Amino acid sequence: MSHDEIKKPTDITIPSTSLFAKLPMIGGVMAVIGLGATLGSAMGESRTRAMFSYLWAYEIFLGLALAAMGWLLIDHTVKSSWSIVVRRIAETIAVTLPLFVLLWIPIGTIGYHSLYPWTVELNDAILAKKRWFLSDGFFFGRAAVYFLVWTVLSWTLYSTSVKQDGTENETERGNLTRRLWTISAPGILLYGVTQSFAAIDWLMSLQPHWYSTIFGVYFFAASIQAFFALMALLSMALQNAGVAKTAITVEHFHDLGKFTFGFTVFWAYIAFSQFVLIWYANIPEETVFYMTRLEGGWNVISYALPVAHFFLPFLFLLSRNVKRSRTGLAVGACWVLVMYLVDLYWLILPNFGTHGEGHHEALFAPTWQDATALIGVGGAFIAVFGYFLNKNKVVAINDPRLPESLVHENY
Repeated sequence: MSHDEIKKPTDITIPSTSLFAKLPMIGGVMAVIGLGATLGSAMGESRTRAMFSYLWAYEIFLGLALAAMGWLLIDHTVKSSWSIVVRRIAETIAVTLPLFVLLWIPIGTIGYHSLYPWTVELNDAILAKKRWFLSDGFFFGRAAVYFLVWTVLSWTLYSTSVKQDGTENETERGNLTRRLWTISAPGILLYGVTQSFAAIDWLMSLQPHWYSTIFGVYFFAASIQAFFALMALLSMALQNAGVAKTAITVEHFHDLGKFTFGFTVFWAYIAFSQFVLIWYANIPEETVFYMTRLEGGWNVISYALPVAHFFLPFLFLLSRNVKRSRTGLAVGACWVLVMYLVDLYWLILPNFGTHGEGHHEALFAPTWQDATALIGVGGAFIAVFGYFLNKNKVVAINDPRLPESLVHENY
């Protein structure tokens, strides 16, 4: 069958009766309740604990949005065609990135001194050597650069793709595709630098005596693994709502499953590489990261993560049959997302009360603020995602290579 004979899918808009059509309202309510409760408690005696919960929720959804943009940049650079039918979902996740400028304000204001001990420990000999980097002006200046790069890249990728939907001229459609290819290669470089440094600034500096040269890659590996799991679940949910039922096939789910499986291995590789380098070097400033997580109840999560975040999803998603089964892939994707939340919790929350000194003073003790922060930040993310999802077509209907994606097959 020639490309001209392939019919474009027509079920590519969100029905007004669908739950997806109500996402902006649902997310807005969640945001008001969750953010109100979390930030309200941050005004009282539990400010530090509330802000650690808030940072955890913030990094969960920021990681997903950044992973979406990173994949889009790679996808355009390699000129992939299989992914076109699911690309708009990723574009809609990525275009939420400007939202995180607003959501970062509490971190940079009421949570700044509570979260980052280097802002108050001025007589620390180790921190004195890092003061050129860990300084107020440079910290906020870098944050401004990150948000500027992410906003420009995510909006350019989204708006250019959406513009193509309304373009019937074949030459113009090709030009828009080439524009996406052109900006994506240098965009990968900007993305890699800003994503890595943001992870260092906002996560690694929670324990400022500690350092790891691959921490940014660790955060990337965890977030992009979760992103592919989320893409699989969203694609299924959209089809259940009557959208893209003819466009997204088992072949596309198979590929999403393969990416989820592949980055499960990549996460484990990076996690082990980070651990073994620190273990055999046995430098106190490095080992403090793991020592903090081997006491106070955190040791249970430390020992469970290699099994639950690697071995179980690895063995489960290894099968071709599982990746081609909606039920099997959904179970695996849900598990990966849960482990993503646990992994970030393990990265962030043990720092509560430590102030980077190498001894954890607080036990593993989840609080209600964890739940409200997750609801609040998640609600804001859902509201913006839902708004853009309903605003435009769910499939990039006028991409010149859409016919290739529609007939994609795995061999």
